[in-house]
Amino acid sequence: MLVWGTGVHVADLIAGGTDPYPWAPAWLAAYLVSLTVADPVAAALLLARRRIGMDLTCLILVTDAAANGWALYGLHGGDGAARTGHAAVTAIALGSLVARRALRPLLGPPAPDPPGPACQPPATEGSTCTSAPSPTGVSRPPT
Repeated sequence: MLVWGTGVHVADLIAGGTDPYPWAPAWLAAYLVSLTVADPVAAALLLARRRIGMDLTCLILVTDAAANGWALYGLHGGDGAARTGHAAVTAIALGSLVARRALRPLLGPPAPDPPGPACQPPATEGSTCTSAPSPTGVSRPPT
């Protein structure tokens, strides 16, 4: 879906030039153009099995369904085929929210932070060196 969306928005940019959505208010046109970048970024993050990729995908699909709904019903644009397409995008957006919950355990967390500075030995008698707890919650002994 994201790859298809990228293709549609790139084709719109090629065909429409600097104003690919002349029928749309500026905020909606800017949103639709931004999907040219957001869609492939979300797809790449999903392929990398990152949770943020699923989160971004859900955000894109839900806001795209809302934006297209506003364009269809708020601006009274589109025909029956456009309304059917909007219904399909809305169903996929809702399905992505369900899938997000189910897939979350299978997707990797964000990349871990790089390790902090190494703990130095105590400089004076009575000084202690402590390190941060590990992600598992088990304390590590000082080095």
